[in-house]
Amino acid sequence: MEKIVVGITGASGTVLAVRFLENLKDLEVHLIISESARKVMSVETDYSLDYIRSLATYVYNDNDIAARISSGSFLFSTFVIIPCSSSTLAKIASGISDTLITRVATVALKERRKFIIVPREMPLSTIMLENMLKLSRDNVIVSPAIPGYYHKPSTMDDLINFIVARILDLSGVKNSLSSRWRDA
Repeated sequence: MEKIVVGITGASGTVLAVRFLENLKDLEVHLIISESARKVMSVETDYSLDYIRSLATYVYNDNDIAARISSGSFLFSTFVIIPCSSSTLAKIASGISDTLITRVATVALKERRKFIIVPREMPLSTIMLENMLKLSRDNVIVSPAIPGYYHKPSTMDDLINFIVARILDLSGVKNSLSSRWRDA
């Protein structure tokens, strides 16, 4: 079974992570939720931490940098940080691996695994753009949470589904969450 690691950080956009996790049913999902993410999710959503944890096969504490997923010998196909805070982005771009999320990022980079970050900040500072460029040059897929509008969204769910569908596509997960170009 294909293994995917998902990190949720303290950027706004927990709903994106939940919708993403809800669509990974056929995968072995390893989930890390940062302490900041827990705080943000309690403000932004009505999802319980138990519900979000139930969407994963395995759940890890972000301060457990010795967890099995922190080793290059743990084989996984994709690492997705959704949403990715500017702090996490900066740490990864600088090579700092002081949490499990940033440690798995280091592993994904050194092992050349598929690695996707979903920044959810705006406007973007020059430092954030430089950090994204640095990671993009290291083969990280930088996919900001920016919806398209050609599918004529009429609800918040339409916008969320558009973004999550693109992240699922990038992860190699088949989905029909949102209409595609010329299907709208």
